[in-house]
Amino acid sequence: MITLHHCVSARSFRPLWALEEIGVPYELKMLPFPPRVFARGFKDVNPLGTIPAFEDDALFMTESSAICQYLAARYSPGALDVAPHEADFGRYLNFLHFGEATLTFPQTLVLRYAHLEPPERLQPQIVDDYARWFHARLRALAPRLETQPYLCAGRFTAADISVGYALMLAELLELSGGFAPSIADYWHRLRERDGFLRAIRAQEAAALAQGVSTTPSPRLRP
Repeated sequence: MITLHHCVSARSFRPLWALEEIGVPYELKMLPFPPRVFARGFKDVNPLGTIPAFEDDALFMTESSAICQYLAARYSPGALDVAPHEADFGRYLNFLHFGEATLTFPQTLVLRYAHLEPPERLQPQIVDDYARWFHARLRALAPRLETQPYLCAGRFTAADISVGYALMLAELLELSGGFAPSIADYWHRLRERDGFLRAIRAQEAAALAQGVSTTPSPRLRP
């Protein structure tokens, strides 16, 4: 049985989205954000105190893009996955990890220093610098998305989930106004997917059922 520990619209949305795209059964356990502060018992599950925390029988994982890669390879070969013999295999891996390492990283600093720190610790300069960093790196995708609907292999893959979550977070952080037209169109395509919409509904229903706020954090509003 797959279990995903998740906070509303946090990085753990990546594996949730992948699970809904694939259609494999899973249990969704909701936590307030950040769980290491508001759900201290969660450290018994994940000593890091971070989400996602993902279990598949005896397997335990904590990295959102790696979980997507695992789910794609194990449960969706030839669909969300790109196999080593395919021409775009290397490009797939690059975009899969680009979404987290290059795009989400600067956004976490915007989130922290614009929304999560107490007023006396907010840092507008850090927020501005890393918002610019995010947009500079995101623009590298624009030419590719002008000529094709998805990032690689001629189809929707886990790489699109990884990058798509970064675009979702950008919208929550009010950074989406800087999207190039091809990226804005790409994000519109992604958020209209049935798998994405099912993941949104799943997290909202689970949050309500488990008594967790359906907003992403105490200070961040969509």
